[in-house]
Amino acid sequence: MHHFASATLVDPRGWLLMQERDEHARIDPEVWGFPGGGVESGETYESAAYRELAEETGVHLETGLESFGRFRFYSEPCGGDDEFELFAAATRRTEVECHEGRQMVFVDPAVLVGLPLTRSAALVLTDFLSSDLYRKLAPS
Repeated sequence: MHHFASATLVDPRGWLLMQERDEHARIDPEVWGFPGGGVESGETYESAAYRELAEETGVHLETGLESFGRFRFYSEPCGGDDEFELFAAATRRTEVECHEGRQMVFVDPAVLVGLPLTRSAALVLTDFLSSDLYRKLAPS
């Protein structure tokens, strides 16, 4: 089983930080997903989320990420189950660096639900947007 952590930031407009994956991605090329990556040996999902967020966006957080939950799905490219945990935090940022993929940008949820998504993002996006956690992080 492949284990990975994903993280998103919610900006002052309530938009979500998302990565548009490029054509070179081995899994889910040219679709939109949450920043994140594999959990390394001896690492927790949470520490992987902080590390991946920093590596992919240049955003170094010490604290603040909150877990939305852990999820599992069958991944054809991996030939088995994938398990991931999604973390989220509020931010005042409206831009980040892009160190991986085609672009790393904040996306309006109304637009995001119509974009082609990674399997993991498609699995949780609608539930996340209707969650208490999103309401807590998004401005009123």
